[in-house]
Amino acid sequence: MPGIWKQPFSIETLTRIHKDTAPERLGVEFLEVGDDFIRARVPVDARTKQPYGILHGGVSVVLAETLGSCGAAYACPPGRRPVGLDINANHIRSAASGWVTGVARPVHIGRSTHVWHIDMANDAGQLTCVSRLTLAILPADS
Repeated sequence: MPGIWKQPFSIETLTRIHKDTAPERLGVEFLEVGDDFIRARVPVDARTKQPYGILHGGVSVVLAETLGSCGAAYACPPGRRPVGLDINANHIRSAASGWVTGVARPVHIGRSTHVWHIDMANDAGQLTCVSRLTLAILPADS
């Protein structure tokens, strides 16, 4: 597999491993795997809105952590796994309908830590949230 990936995977793989998880329940759809990024989207609907009728900020964080964790998992060599240490999210603009699409790219891929940046945007391409996820890279059996 080209780019930064150390293990093969696909949109179908990502969809399959998220069966019966929070991202699946929230309607997250994986869209694209590039040489150095993963793209997915979440609907702005009754499952994901807060009482004011806009996307719940926590759902943006779920999308960000899902994308960054998947990126880290497949950018790790076999026998290693990522575990989240810290996530930050800055909410820029609300979304009341349609989809919010996130793109995760690595900032740092190290032996013991990864840092991933996730931009999220509405259907008009306007930035709704930016997030940064830091992960520890541990032996898979720990």
